Amino acid sequence: MMGDDPAMNLLHPLPDDLSEEVFTELLRGDALRIERIVSDGHASPEGFWYDQEQDEWVLLLEGQASIAFADGRQVDLSRGDALNLPAHTRHRVTFTSRPAIWLAVFYSSRSSKRCRY
Repeated sequence: MMGDDPAMNLLHPLPDDLSEEVFTELLRGDALRIERIVSDGHASPEGFWYDQEQDEWVLLLEGQASIAFADGRQVDLSRGDALNLPAHTRHRVTFTSRPAIWLAVFYSSRSSKRCRY
């Protein structure tokens, strides 16, 4: 987790070493995990697909990114865009800008309700 200070800025400071994506756990509960992910031109390895047990909601706080799905769809994201990925939605990151900063919320849809805003 990021420090003990109750206030934090998700955009600053960024890690010095971005040779690999940096995943920082911000909060964890029984059926919830929130992470900041900092990408810097990273993409999923060729042929790799995420197939996660939990649902994931991502918000791109800064930068641009592209997500490809196993069914052939692709979604391009820019700053402020959010995407909900139900559990077992096979997907991969095909592009991230330098940098791209994500907020990722992992949750169980069995105990949640989707809201429209």
